[in-house]
Amino acid sequence: MKSIHKFVLKAYLGPMILTFFIVMFVLLMNFMWRYIDELVGKGLSAGIIIELISYAMANMIPMGLPLATLLAAIMTMGNLGENYELLAMKSAGMSLVQITKPLIILVSIIAVGSFFVGNNLVPYANKKMFSIIFDIRQQKQVLEFHDGLFFNGIENMSIRVSHQEPDTHLLHDVLIYDNRDANGNMNTVVADSGYIRLSDDKRYLLVTLFNGQTYEQTRNGQWFNKSSLGHHIFDRQDQAIAMEGFDMGRSDDNLFSNNSQTKNINRLQRDIDSLEKTVNTATTRSYEPLLKDQLFVRDNSVLPMPDSLKVDKSRFRDMLVSDSLVTLPLREKERIWDMARNMAKSSRNMFSFDESASKEALNQLYRSKVEWHKKISLPISIMIFFLIGAPLGAIIRKGGLGLPVVVSVIFFVIYYMINLSGEKIAKEGTWEAVYGMWLSTAVLTPIAIYLTYKATNDSALLDFDWYVGRIKSLKEKWTLKSKKTINKIKLKQHEKRNDAQ
Repeated sequence: MKSIHKFVLKAYLGPMILTFFIVMFVLLMNFMWRYIDELVGKGLSAGIIIELISYAMANMIPMGLPLATLLAAIMTMGNLGENYELLAMKSAGMSLVQITKPLIILVSIIAVGSFFVGNNLVPYANKKMFSIIFDIRQQKQVLEFHDGLFFNGIENMSIRVSHQEPDTHLLHDVLIYDNRDANGNMNTVVADSGYIRLSDDKRYLLVTLFNGQTYEQTRNGQWFNKSSLGHHIFDRQDQAIAMEGFDMGRSDDNLFSNNSQTKNINRLQRDIDSLEKTVNTATTRSYEPLLKDQLFVRDNSVLPMPDSLKVDKSRFRDMLVSDSLVTLPLREKERIWDMARNMAKSSRNMFSFDESASKEALNQLYRSKVEWHKKISLPISIMIFFLIGAPLGAIIRKGGLGLPVVVSVIFFVIYYMINLSGEKIAKEGTWEAVYGMWLSTAVLTPIAIYLTYKATNDSALLDFDWYVGRIKSLKEKWTLKSKKTINKIKLKQHEKRNDAQ
Protein backbone atom coordinates (compact mmCIF):
# COMPACT_ATOMS: atom_id res chain seq x y z
CA MET A 1 0.00 0.00 0.00
CA LYS A 2 1.29 3.43 -0.90
CA SER A 3 2.12 5.90 1.83
CA ILE A 4 -0.42 8.31 0.41
CA HIS A 5 -3.11 5.62 0.71
CA LYS A 6 -2.18 4.99 4.33
CA PHE A 7 -2.39 8.70 5.00
CA VAL A 8 -5.86 8.99 3.44
CA LEU A 9 -7.05 5.87 5.25
CA LYS A 10 -5.90 7.17 8.64
CA ALA A 11 -7.52 10.52 7.91
CA TYR A 12 -10.83 8.76 7.25
CA LEU A 13 -10.93 6.20 10.08
CA GLY A 14 -10.93 8.78 12.87
CA PRO A 15 -13.92 10.83 11.60
CA MET A 16 -15.73 7.63 10.64
CA ILE A 17 -15.57 6.19 14.17
CA LEU A 18 -16.33 9.58 15.76
CA THR A 19 -19.32 10.36 13.54
CA PHE A 20 -20.69 6.83 13.90
CA PHE A 21 -20.86 7.11 17.68
CA ILE A 22 -22.28 10.64 17.46
CA VAL A 23 -25.02 9.47 15.11
CA MET A 24 -25.77 6.44 17.29
CA PHE A 25 -26.01 8.69 20.35
CA VAL A 26 -28.48 11.00 18.60
CA LEU A 27 -30.60 8.05 17.45
CA LEU A 28 -30.46 6.55 20.94
CA MET A 29 -31.72 9.80 22.47
CA ASN A 30 -34.58 9.74 19.98
CA PHE A 31 -35.39 6.18 21.06
CA MET A 32 -35.27 7.08 24.76
CA TRP A 33 -37.60 10.06 24.29
CA ARG A 34 -39.98 7.80 22.38
CA TYR A 35 -40.28 5.27 25.24
CA ILE A 36 -39.51 7.53 28.21
CA ASP A 37 -43.10 7.43 29.50
CA GLU A 38 -43.07 3.64 29.61
CA LEU A 39 -39.67 3.37 31.30
CA VAL A 40 -40.08 5.94 34.07
CA GLY A 41 -41.69 4.88 37.32
CA LYS A 42 -41.38 1.10 36.78
CA GLY A 43 -38.44 0.55 39.12
CA LEU A 44 -36.41 -1.12 36.35
CA SER A 45 -32.97 -2.40 37.23
CA ALA A 46 -29.85 -1.08 35.54
CA GLY A 47 -29.33 -4.44 33.84
CA ILE A 48 -32.73 -4.25 32.10
CA ILE A 49 -32.06 -0.68 30.92
CA ILE A 50 -28.59 -1.56 29.59
CA GLU A 51 -29.96 -4.64 27.84
CA LEU A 52 -32.72 -2.63 26.20
CA ILE A 53 -30.30 0.10 25.09
CA SER A 54 -27.90 -2.49 23.65
CA TYR A 55 -30.59 -4.11 21.53
CA ALA A 56 -31.92 -0.69 20.47
CA MET A 57 -28.45 0.40 19.34
CA ALA A 58 -28.05 -2.80 17.33
CA ASN A 59 -31.37 -2.01 15.68
CA MET A 60 -30.17 1.50 14.78
CA ILE A 61 -27.00 0.40 12.98
CA PRO A 62 -28.69 0.22 9.53
CA MET A 63 -29.80 3.83 9.92
CA GLY A 64 -26.59 5.13 11.50
CA LEU A 65 -24.05 3.65 9.08
CA PRO A 66 -25.11 5.57 5.92
CA LEU A 67 -25.19 8.92 7.74
CA ALA A 68 -21.84 8.25 9.45
CA THR A 69 -20.28 7.25 6.10
CA LEU A 70 -21.57 10.41 4.43
CA LEU A 71 -20.45 12.76 7.21
CA ALA A 72 -17.03 11.13 7.58
CA ALA A 73 -16.41 11.28 3.81
CA ILE A 74 -17.29 14.99 3.65
CA MET A 75 -15.16 15.79 6.70
CA THR A 76 -12.14 13.81 5.48
CA MET A 77 -12.07 15.15 1.94
CA GLY A 78 -12.96 18.63 3.21
CA ASN A 79 -10.02 18.61 5.62
CA LEU A 80 -7.66 17.43 2.87
CA GLY A 81 -8.94 20.13 0.55
CA GLU A 82 -8.83 22.87 3.19
CA ASN A 83 -5.20 22.09 4.05
CA TYR A 84 -4.24 21.93 0.33
CA GLU A 85 -3.23 18.29 0.75
CA LEU A 86 -5.77 17.20 -1.84
CA LEU A 87 -4.38 19.78 -4.24
CA ALA A 88 -0.86 18.45 -3.70
CA MET A 89 -1.98 14.90 -4.45
CA LYS A 90 -3.66 16.02 -7.66
CA SER A 91 -0.54 17.97 -8.61
CA ALA A 92 1.42 14.72 -8.28
CA GLY A 93 -0.76 13.23 -11.01
CA MET A 94 -3.29 11.32 -8.88
CA SER A 95 -6.94 11.47 -9.78
CA LEU A 96 -9.75 11.59 -7.22
CA VAL A 97 -10.52 7.91 -7.81
CA GLN A 98 -6.89 6.94 -7.15
CA ILE A 99 -6.82 9.07 -3.99
CA THR A 100 -9.99 7.52 -2.59
CA LYS A 101 -9.16 3.94 -3.66
CA PRO A 102 -8.42 2.70 -0.09
CA LEU A 103 -11.56 4.43 1.15
CA ILE A 104 -13.65 2.74 -1.55
CA ILE A 105 -12.26 -0.65 -0.48
CA LEU A 106 -12.91 0.11 3.20
CA VAL A 107 -16.46 1.32 2.59
CA SER A 108 -17.13 -1.75 0.42
CA ILE A 109 -16.07 -3.96 3.33
CA ILE A 110 -18.32 -1.94 5.67
CA ALA A 111 -21.21 -2.28 3.21
CA VAL A 112 -20.80 -6.06 2.99
CA GLY A 113 -20.55 -6.28 6.77
CA SER A 114 -23.69 -4.14 7.12
CA PHE A 115 -25.63 -6.75 5.15
CA PHE A 116 -24.73 -9.46 7.66
CA VAL A 117 -25.51 -7.07 10.52
CA GLY A 118 -28.92 -6.28 9.07
CA ASN A 119 -29.60 -9.90 8.17
CA ASN A 120 -28.45 -11.63 11.36
CA LEU A 121 -27.89 -9.20 14.24
CA VAL A 122 -30.80 -6.79 13.68
CA PRO A 123 -33.57 -9.48 13.58
CA TYR A 124 -32.22 -11.05 16.77
CA ALA A 125 -31.97 -7.63 18.45
CA ASN A 126 -35.49 -6.71 17.33
CA LYS A 127 -36.90 -9.92 18.78
CA LYS A 128 -35.21 -9.28 22.12
CA MET A 129 -36.15 -5.59 22.14
CA PHE A 130 -39.82 -6.27 21.37
CA SER A 131 -39.88 -8.84 24.17
CA ILE A 132 -38.38 -6.44 26.73
CA ILE A 133 -40.68 -3.56 25.73
CA PHE A 134 -43.70 -5.85 26.01
CA ASP A 135 -42.63 -6.98 29.48
CA ILE A 136 -42.05 -3.39 30.58
CA ARG A 137 -45.50 -2.40 29.35
CA GLN A 138 -47.05 -5.23 31.32
CA GLN A 139 -45.27 -4.18 34.51
CA LYS A 140 -47.07 -1.77 36.81
CA GLN A 141 -45.56 1.36 38.26
CA VAL A 142 -43.62 1.18 41.48
CA LEU A 143 -45.41 1.83 44.74
CA GLU A 144 -44.82 5.54 45.31
CA PHE A 145 -46.97 7.88 47.40
CA HIS A 146 -47.21 11.65 47.08
CA ASP A 147 -48.53 13.83 49.85
CA GLY A 148 -52.24 14.50 49.52
CA LEU A 149 -52.67 12.58 46.23
CA PHE A 150 -54.39 9.27 45.54
CA PHE A 151 -52.28 6.38 44.29
CA ASN A 152 -54.31 4.30 41.78
CA GLY A 153 -51.58 1.97 40.58
CA ILE A 154 -53.26 -1.04 42.22
CA GLU A 155 -56.35 -2.38 40.54
CA ASN A 156 -59.61 -1.70 42.46
CA MET A 157 -57.73 0.13 45.22
CA SER A 158 -57.07 3.80 45.93
CA ILE A 159 -54.64 4.93 48.62
CA ARG A 160 -54.08 8.45 49.89
CA VAL A 161 -51.62 9.64 52.54
CA SER A 162 -51.16 13.13 53.89
CA HIS A 163 -47.41 12.80 54.45
CA GLN A 164 -44.62 10.26 54.13
CA GLU A 165 -41.45 10.40 56.21
CA PRO A 166 -38.51 10.46 53.78
CA ASP A 167 -36.18 8.48 56.08
CA THR A 168 -38.45 5.93 57.76
CA HIS A 169 -41.16 5.84 55.01
CA LEU A 170 -43.81 6.08 57.77
CA LEU A 171 -47.18 7.14 56.33
CA HIS A 172 -49.48 9.58 58.16
CA ASP A 173 -53.29 9.87 57.83
CA VAL A 174 -53.77 6.84 55.60
CA LEU A 175 -57.03 6.45 53.64
CA ILE A 176 -57.67 3.25 51.64
CA TYR A 177 -60.63 2.47 49.39
CA ASP A 178 -60.74 -1.28 48.69
CA ASN A 179 -63.12 -2.50 45.93
CA ARG A 180 -61.47 -5.87 45.25
CA ASP A 181 -64.45 -7.91 46.46
CA ALA A 182 -66.16 -9.67 43.53
CA ASN A 183 -69.60 -9.23 45.16
CA GLY A 184 -69.30 -5.46 45.03
CA ASN A 185 -68.58 -4.97 48.75
CA MET A 186 -66.41 -1.98 49.57
CA ASN A 187 -64.04 -1.52 52.48
CA THR A 188 -62.80 1.83 53.67
CA VAL A 189 -59.82 1.97 56.03
CA VAL A 190 -58.74 5.08 57.91
CA ALA A 191 -55.58 5.01 60.04
CA ASP A 192 -53.39 7.50 61.83
CA SER A 193 -50.15 5.99 60.47
CA GLY A 194 -48.69 2.87 58.96
CA TYR A 195 -46.41 1.23 56.43
CA ILE A 196 -47.33 0.03 52.94
CA ARG A 197 -44.71 -1.70 50.83
CA LEU A 198 -44.18 -4.55 48.41
CA SER A 199 -42.56 -7.79 49.45
CA ASP A 200 -39.08 -8.58 48.21
CA ASP A 201 -40.43 -10.79 45.41
CA LYS A 202 -43.05 -8.10 44.56
CA ARG A 203 -45.84 -10.66 44.78
CA TYR A 204 -47.53 -9.30 47.92
CA LEU A 205 -48.54 -5.89 49.23
CA LEU A 206 -47.60 -5.74 52.92
CA VAL A 207 -49.87 -3.33 54.82
CA THR A 208 -49.30 -2.45 58.48
CA LEU A 209 -51.61 0.20 59.95
CA PHE A 210 -51.84 1.73 63.44
CA ASN A 211 -54.78 3.29 65.32
CA GLY A 212 -57.45 3.11 62.68
CA GLN A 213 -60.99 2.17 61.76
CA THR A 214 -62.47 -0.09 59.11
CA TYR A 215 -65.85 0.48 57.45
CA GLU A 216 -67.26 -2.53 55.61
CA GLN A 217 -70.25 -2.01 53.31
CA THR A 218 -71.99 -5.32 52.46
CA ARG A 219 -74.49 -5.18 49.63
CA ASN A 220 -75.65 -8.85 49.58
CA GLY A 221 -76.36 -8.64 45.86
CA GLN A 222 -79.21 -6.10 46.38
CA TRP A 223 -77.52 -2.78 46.92
CA PHE A 224 -80.63 -0.74 46.22
CA ASN A 225 -82.64 -1.95 49.22
CA LYS A 226 -80.48 -4.26 51.31
CA SER A 227 -77.01 -3.22 52.46
CA SER A 228 -75.25 -3.28 55.81
CA LEU A 229 -72.37 -1.29 57.19
CA GLY A 230 -69.77 -2.81 59.53
CA HIS A 231 -67.46 -0.76 61.74
CA HIS A 232 -64.25 -2.02 63.39
CA ILE A 233 -61.64 -0.22 65.46
CA PHE A 234 -58.10 -1.55 65.61
CA ASP A 235 -54.81 -0.64 67.22
CA ARG A 236 -52.77 -2.53 64.65
CA GLN A 237 -53.77 -4.24 61.43
CA ASP A 238 -51.51 -6.43 59.26
CA GLN A 239 -52.44 -7.61 55.78
CA ALA A 240 -50.65 -9.42 52.96
CA ILE A 241 -52.51 -8.76 49.71
CA ALA A 242 -51.57 -10.82 46.66
CA MET A 243 -50.34 -8.59 43.83
CA GLU A 244 -49.57 -9.17 40.15
CA GLY A 245 -47.70 -7.11 37.62
CA PHE A 246 -45.18 -5.42 39.90
CA ASP A 247 -42.39 -7.88 39.17
CA MET A 248 -40.52 -7.86 35.86
CA GLY A 249 -41.62 -11.03 34.09
CA ARG A 250 -39.71 -12.18 31.03
CA SER A 251 -41.70 -13.44 28.06
CA ASP A 252 -40.54 -16.04 25.59
CA ASP A 253 -38.67 -14.38 22.71
CA ASN A 254 -40.19 -16.81 20.21
CA LEU A 255 -43.58 -15.16 20.71
CA PHE A 256 -42.29 -12.23 18.64
CA SER A 257 -40.58 -14.26 15.92
CA ASN A 258 -43.53 -13.91 13.51
CA ASN A 259 -42.85 -10.22 13.01
CA SER A 260 -41.20 -9.46 9.65
CA GLN A 261 -38.57 -7.33 11.42
CA THR A 262 -37.34 -10.39 13.37
CA LYS A 263 -36.61 -12.56 10.33
CA ASN A 264 -33.55 -12.92 8.15
CA ILE A 265 -33.65 -12.86 4.37
CA ASN A 266 -34.05 -16.64 4.02
CA ARG A 267 -37.09 -16.75 6.29
CA LEU A 268 -38.53 -13.70 4.55
CA GLN A 269 -38.17 -15.38 1.17
CA ARG A 270 -39.96 -18.49 2.43
CA ASP A 271 -42.70 -16.34 3.91
CA ILE A 272 -43.09 -14.43 0.66
CA ASP A 273 -43.50 -17.66 -1.32
CA SER A 274 -46.03 -19.11 1.13
CA LEU A 275 -47.95 -15.83 1.50
CA GLU A 276 -48.27 -15.44 -2.27
CA LYS A 277 -49.83 -18.90 -2.45
CA THR A 278 -52.11 -18.04 0.48
CA VAL A 279 -53.23 -14.80 -1.16
CA ASN A 280 -53.94 -16.51 -4.48
CA THR A 281 -55.85 -19.30 -2.74
CA ALA A 282 -57.86 -16.86 -0.62
CA THR A 283 -58.67 -14.71 -3.64
CA THR A 284 -59.81 -17.72 -5.65
CA ARG A 285 -61.82 -18.98 -2.70
CA SER A 286 -63.49 -15.58 -2.38
CA TYR A 287 -64.33 -14.80 -5.99
CA GLU A 288 -65.09 -18.22 -7.49
CA PRO A 289 -68.02 -19.14 -5.17
CA LEU A 290 -69.23 -15.57 -5.42
CA LEU A 291 -69.39 -15.76 -9.20
CA LYS A 292 -70.61 -19.33 -9.62
CA ASP A 293 -72.91 -19.83 -6.65
CA GLN A 294 -74.30 -16.34 -6.14
CA LEU A 295 -74.08 -13.97 -9.09
CA PHE A 296 -74.22 -16.34 -12.05
CA VAL A 297 -75.93 -19.31 -10.49
CA ARG A 298 -78.15 -19.72 -13.60
CA ASP A 299 -75.51 -18.85 -16.17
CA ASN A 300 -74.72 -21.82 -18.43
CA SER A 301 -72.24 -19.97 -20.59
CA VAL A 302 -69.39 -22.11 -19.28
CA LEU A 303 -70.92 -25.14 -21.07
CA PRO A 304 -70.88 -25.45 -24.86
CA MET A 305 -74.37 -24.90 -26.31
CA PRO A 306 -75.58 -25.89 -29.75
CA ASP A 307 -76.60 -23.12 -32.11
CA SER A 308 -80.21 -24.23 -32.03
CA LEU A 309 -80.45 -23.52 -28.31
CA LYS A 310 -78.61 -20.18 -28.29
CA VAL A 311 -80.85 -17.25 -27.43
CA ASP A 312 -80.36 -13.55 -27.95
CA LYS A 313 -79.80 -12.50 -24.32
CA SER A 314 -80.56 -8.85 -24.95
CA ARG A 315 -83.91 -9.69 -26.51
CA PHE A 316 -84.67 -12.14 -23.70
CA ARG A 317 -83.78 -9.54 -21.08
CA ASP A 318 -86.00 -6.92 -22.69
CA MET A 319 -88.86 -9.43 -22.91
CA LEU A 320 -88.35 -10.41 -19.29
CA VAL A 321 -88.46 -6.84 -18.10
CA SER A 322 -91.28 -5.71 -20.32
CA ASP A 323 -93.55 -8.75 -20.06
CA SER A 324 -92.80 -10.99 -17.08
CA LEU A 325 -92.01 -8.51 -14.32
CA VAL A 326 -94.58 -5.97 -15.34
CA THR A 327 -97.41 -8.45 -15.51
CA LEU A 328 -96.60 -10.15 -12.21
CA PRO A 329 -98.76 -9.44 -9.20
CA LEU A 330 -97.49 -7.00 -6.60
CA ARG A 331 -96.80 -9.69 -3.98
CA GLU A 332 -94.86 -11.76 -6.49
CA LYS A 333 -92.76 -8.76 -7.40
CA GLU A 334 -92.08 -8.16 -3.69
CA ARG A 335 -91.12 -11.80 -3.21
CA ILE A 336 -88.67 -11.68 -6.13
CA TRP A 337 -87.21 -8.42 -4.85
CA ASP A 338 -86.71 -9.84 -1.34
CA MET A 339 -85.09 -12.96 -2.77
CA ALA A 340 -82.67 -10.91 -4.89
CA ARG A 341 -81.84 -8.64 -1.95
CA ASN A 342 -81.16 -11.60 0.37
CA MET A 343 -78.90 -13.25 -2.22
CA ALA A 344 -76.98 -9.97 -2.63
CA LYS A 345 -76.54 -9.60 1.14
CA SER A 346 -75.42 -13.23 1.44
CA SER A 347 -72.90 -12.73 -1.35
CA ARG A 348 -71.58 -9.55 0.25
CA ASN A 349 -71.21 -11.15 3.69
CA MET A 350 -69.44 -14.19 2.28
CA PHE A 351 -67.11 -12.02 0.24
CA SER A 352 -66.36 -9.72 3.21
CA PHE A 353 -65.51 -12.69 5.44
CA ASP A 354 -63.08 -14.18 2.91
CA GLU A 355 -61.72 -10.75 2.06
CA SER A 356 -60.56 -10.13 5.65
CA ALA A 357 -58.37 -13.25 5.61
CA SER A 358 -56.99 -12.32 2.20
CA LYS A 359 -56.32 -8.73 3.34
CA GLU A 360 -54.35 -9.92 6.38
CA ALA A 361 -52.24 -12.20 4.21
CA LEU A 362 -51.66 -9.33 1.76
CA ASN A 363 -50.58 -7.04 4.59
CA GLN A 364 -48.02 -9.59 5.80
CA LEU A 365 -46.85 -10.16 2.23
CA TYR A 366 -46.23 -6.45 1.63
CA ARG A 367 -44.30 -6.08 4.90
CA SER A 368 -42.17 -9.15 4.19
CA LYS A 369 -41.26 -7.83 0.75
CA VAL A 370 -40.38 -4.43 2.22
CA GLU A 371 -38.06 -6.00 4.82
CA TRP A 372 -36.47 -8.22 2.15
CA HIS A 373 -35.60 -5.26 -0.05
CA LYS A 374 -34.53 -3.18 2.96
CA LYS A 375 -31.79 -5.69 3.80
CA ILE A 376 -30.48 -5.55 0.22
CA SER A 377 -30.71 -1.78 -0.17
CA LEU A 378 -28.69 -1.00 3.00
CA PRO A 379 -25.23 -1.86 1.58
CA ILE A 380 -26.05 -0.01 -1.64
CA SER A 381 -27.10 3.10 0.27
CA ILE A 382 -23.81 3.11 2.18
CA MET A 383 -21.85 3.08 -1.07
CA ILE A 384 -24.04 5.81 -2.58
CA PHE A 385 -23.62 8.04 0.46
CA PHE A 386 -19.85 7.62 0.27
CA LEU A 387 -19.88 8.46 -3.44
CA ILE A 388 -21.85 11.59 -2.56
CA GLY A 389 -19.75 12.58 0.45
CA ALA A 390 -16.23 12.10 -0.95
CA PRO A 391 -16.62 14.28 -4.08
CA LEU A 392 -18.77 16.76 -2.18
CA GLY A 393 -16.04 17.18 0.44
CA ALA A 394 -13.44 17.63 -2.32
CA ILE A 395 -15.61 20.37 -3.84
CA ILE A 396 -16.52 22.13 -0.58
CA ARG A 397 -12.96 22.01 0.82
CA LYS A 398 -14.20 22.68 4.34
CA GLY A 399 -13.47 20.37 7.28
CA GLY A 400 -14.67 20.22 10.86
CA LEU A 401 -18.25 19.83 12.05
CA GLY A 402 -19.71 23.00 10.54
CA LEU A 403 -20.67 22.98 6.89
CA PRO A 404 -20.15 19.20 6.48
CA VAL A 405 -22.76 18.49 9.15
CA VAL A 406 -25.27 20.82 7.49
CA VAL A 407 -24.76 19.27 4.06
CA SER A 408 -24.85 15.73 5.47
CA VAL A 409 -28.08 16.37 7.34
CA ILE A 410 -29.70 17.85 4.22
CA PHE A 411 -28.82 14.82 2.09
CA PHE A 412 -29.81 12.38 4.83
CA VAL A 413 -33.16 14.10 5.39
CA ILE A 414 -33.87 13.91 1.66
CA TYR A 415 -32.92 10.23 1.65
CA TYR A 416 -34.93 9.48 4.79
CA MET A 417 -38.07 11.26 3.57
CA ILE A 418 -37.98 9.53 0.18
CA ASN A 419 -37.23 6.16 1.76
CA LEU A 420 -39.95 6.56 4.39
CA SER A 421 -42.53 7.61 1.78
CA GLY A 422 -41.59 4.72 -0.49
CA GLU A 423 -41.74 2.25 2.39
CA LYS A 424 -45.19 3.48 3.43
CA ILE A 425 -46.53 3.25 -0.11
CA ALA A 426 -45.05 -0.24 -0.52
CA LYS A 427 -46.56 -1.46 2.77
CA GLU A 428 -49.95 -0.20 1.65
CA GLY A 429 -49.63 -2.15 -1.59
CA THR A 430 -49.97 0.91 -3.83
CA TRP A 431 -46.50 0.28 -5.30
CA GLU A 432 -44.44 -2.82 -5.62
CA ALA A 433 -41.86 -3.17 -2.84
CA VAL A 434 -39.01 -3.02 -5.34
CA TYR A 435 -40.13 0.46 -6.46
CA GLY A 436 -40.85 1.82 -3.00
CA MET A 437 -37.65 0.61 -1.34
CA TRP A 438 -35.31 1.49 -4.22
CA LEU A 439 -36.83 4.91 -4.93
CA SER A 440 -34.29 6.75 -2.76
CA THR A 441 -31.44 4.86 -4.43
CA ALA A 442 -32.76 5.80 -7.88
CA VAL A 443 -32.93 9.47 -6.84
CA LEU A 444 -29.49 9.70 -5.17
CA THR A 445 -27.48 7.62 -7.66
CA PRO A 446 -27.53 10.29 -10.42
CA ILE A 447 -26.52 12.89 -7.82
CA ALA A 448 -23.56 10.73 -6.77
CA ILE A 449 -22.48 10.25 -10.40
CA TYR A 450 -22.81 13.97 -11.12
CA LEU A 451 -20.83 15.02 -8.03
CA THR A 452 -18.10 12.46 -8.79
CA TYR A 453 -17.83 13.80 -12.33
CA LYS A 454 -17.63 17.40 -11.13
CA ALA A 455 -15.05 16.64 -8.42
CA THR A 456 -12.90 14.64 -10.86
CA ASN A 457 -12.85 17.59 -13.26
CA ASP A 458 -12.14 20.12 -10.46
CA SER A 459 -15.47 21.85 -10.92
CA ALA A 460 -16.30 24.95 -8.90
CA LEU A 461 -19.72 23.61 -8.11
CA LEU A 462 -19.88 24.99 -4.57
CA ASP A 463 -17.33 27.81 -4.89
CA PHE A 464 -19.39 30.83 -3.88
CA ASP A 465 -16.82 33.26 -5.26
CA TRP A 466 -17.25 31.61 -8.65
CA TYR A 467 -21.02 32.07 -8.42
CA VAL A 468 -20.60 35.71 -7.36
CA GLY A 469 -18.28 36.32 -10.33
CA ARG A 470 -20.71 34.67 -12.72
CA ILE A 471 -23.59 36.74 -11.36
CA LYS A 472 -21.59 39.96 -11.75
CA SER A 473 -20.61 38.98 -15.27
CA LEU A 474 -24.21 38.25 -16.21
CA LYS A 475 -25.31 41.50 -14.61
CA GLU A 476 -22.74 43.49 -16.63
CA LYS A 477 -23.78 41.75 -19.86
CA TRP A 478 -27.44 42.45 -19.09
CA THR A 479 -26.70 46.11 -18.35
CA LEU A 480 -24.68 46.49 -21.57
CA LYS A 481 -27.40 44.78 -23.60
CA SER A 482 -30.05 47.00 -22.02
CA LYS A 483 -28.06 50.14 -22.87
CA LYS A 484 -27.66 48.99 -26.47
CA THR A 485 -31.38 48.29 -26.70
CA ILE A 486 -32.24 51.72 -25.27
CA ASN A 487 -29.84 53.42 -27.67
CA LYS A 488 -31.39 51.59 -30.63
CA ILE A 489 -34.87 52.67 -29.53
CA LYS A 490 -33.74 56.30 -29.19
CA LEU A 491 -32.06 56.17 -32.61
CA LYS A 492 -35.23 54.82 -34.25
CA GLN A 493 -37.33 57.51 -32.56
CA HIS A 494 -34.89 60.20 -33.77
CA GLU A 495 -35.06 58.87 -37.35
CA LYS A 496 -38.87 58.87 -37.25
CA ARG A 497 -38.90 62.53 -36.12
CA ASN A 498 -36.50 63.45 -38.94
CA ASP A 499 -38.69 61.67 -41.49
CA ALA A 500 -41.76 63.43 -40.17
CA GLN A 501 -40.10 66.82 -40.61
